[in-house]
Amino acid sequence: MKTRILFLIAAIMLTGCNNRTGEADAYGTFEATEVIVSAETGGRILGLMVSEGTEVGEEKVIAFIDTTLFHLQKAEIDAGMRSVRTKILSIDAQNDILKQQIANIKINIGRIANMLKDSAATKKQYDDLTGQVAVLEKQITAGNTQKSTISAELAVLESKKELLSEQINRSQVRSPLKGTIIEKYAEAGEMTGTGKPLVKIADLSVMKLKVYVSGAQLAGIKTGQECTVRIDDGEKGYKSFPAYISYISGKAEFTPKIIQTKEERVTLVYAVIIEVKNDGSMKAGMPGEAIF
Repeated sequence: MKTRILFLIAAIMLTGCNNRTGEADAYGTFEATEVIVSAETGGRILGLMVSEGTEVGEEKVIAFIDTTLFHLQKAEIDAGMRSVRTKILSIDAQNDILKQQIANIKINIGRIANMLKDSAATKKQYDDLTGQVAVLEKQITAGNTQKSTISAELAVLESKKELLSEQINRSQVRSPLKGTIIEKYAEAGEMTGTGKPLVKIADLSVMKLKVYVSGAQLAGIKTGQECTVRIDDGEKGYKSFPAYISYISGKAEFTPKIIQTKEERVTLVYAVIIEVKNDGSMKAGMPGEAIF
């Protein structure tokens, strides 16, 4: 009888050891990198070419916002720039005339200078001509100053045009990452505004399993360490995936609220994020297990 009892105790201990070997080291839920894509300009949505479940690539155009007003404003600025350029051309033409007058007067100044040597002209005639040259040169300087002011005005118009061009470019809403549309907040034909969400995109190619470990477990893991993640496969089976630890919290925190027992609530734990490539089996919010 005694031998039989010892045999039963050994069997129970062996069974317990086997169960512990098959247990996971940590438990948690899967998360995905999610981005809410918003409109950068206001207006009517002319096209929203995606729906929930659509896969999009990085920089893929997913929506068009009406740009009619921007194009009209840009055309108005183009007309203003043409007018400003005409003013600059007019000043340049006027300066050319003044320069030619100066050249003609300088020829006469040279003649008067020769005539002064023979007393055939007066000093007043010479001074009058040199004074005319000085006046014309000041007129050219004034014209160049006016041209600088007009050029600054042209630069302001060019900046406004570039701003409108950027707004037109941003009216094409592009995906910031490669992923899947998981939520859609608007439809074509609706009005939208700057910062108003249009869709939510998630990168489901790599999932993040967020688990919590105790201080005793913390000493046995490190960032970059390879591990195994598994999910339920049927009623009793598991499906395993290679993974690695990408983040370990440097600060302890209380056990998450999902743990209800009083004893476990007072236990301090550390958050650990494990990244794993997704073959389509893992979804955001799904439970998972980690084996270190």
